[in-house]
Amino acid sequence: MNQTPEDLESQPSSTRHPGIDHVLTSASLKSLAHPLRVRIYDELSAYGPMTASGLAERLGESSGATSYHLRQLERAGLVREDETRGRGRERWWERRPGSIAIPDARSLPPGGAERLAVKLVEDEWFRSREQNFREYTAEGEQVFGPEWLDVATSDTINLRLTPEQLHGLVTDIDVVLKSYIDQYKRTPTPGSRPVQIHINAFPLVRGEPTGEPGERASGQPSKEHR
Repeated sequence: MNQTPEDLESQPSSTRHPGIDHVLTSASLKSLAHPLRVRIYDELSAYGPMTASGLAERLGESSGATSYHLRQLERAGLVREDETRGRGRERWWERRPGSIAIPDARSLPPGGAERLAVKLVEDEWFRSREQNFREYTAEGEQVFGPEWLDVATSDTINLRLTPEQLHGLVTDIDVVLKSYIDQYKRTPTPGSRPVQIHINAFPLVRGEPTGEPGERASGQPSKEHR
């Protein structure tokens, strides 16, 4: 059965972003889990409606390949034809409105098709984010004026937090992001450009828990230093 927008929008939100996104169904996840389809979906998400030939030129693929994968994404309810732009036989495509999330891999059987699909989509999303940021750092100075270069940012902040504190931080960030999504996602201001925001907040694998006062992070008593 083909997915419809109603099917996707009726899916529950992820636990990380309740009320903001919708977790992909198994069928939609498997349809998205192809490197070129993820790239097509990312291009439409970041830059707006395009034709199959326009996507092919941007992605270095044939228009036949992008056209085929667009139809598969359409069947999965992830993209749709933008009928306001089409002229003659030329079809414009756009991603369907709304944020999506992939299922939590921990809830899926190890080695199963769905878990492998989650891994593929995640890897492609990470690759796309890194590529976009590297393009900005390498070429941004030649493309943008100081009005953009002076306000764009990339920061690394190190904190020591409990799970509850990290959850509070992410929730606060989500509130701010949602306000901007609601204001500008569908009604961009004249002169605006595509802007991508990356949020990563996670515990460091090689870190140790903070000990009680007078103890080292590992829980051993600390030695006095003079």
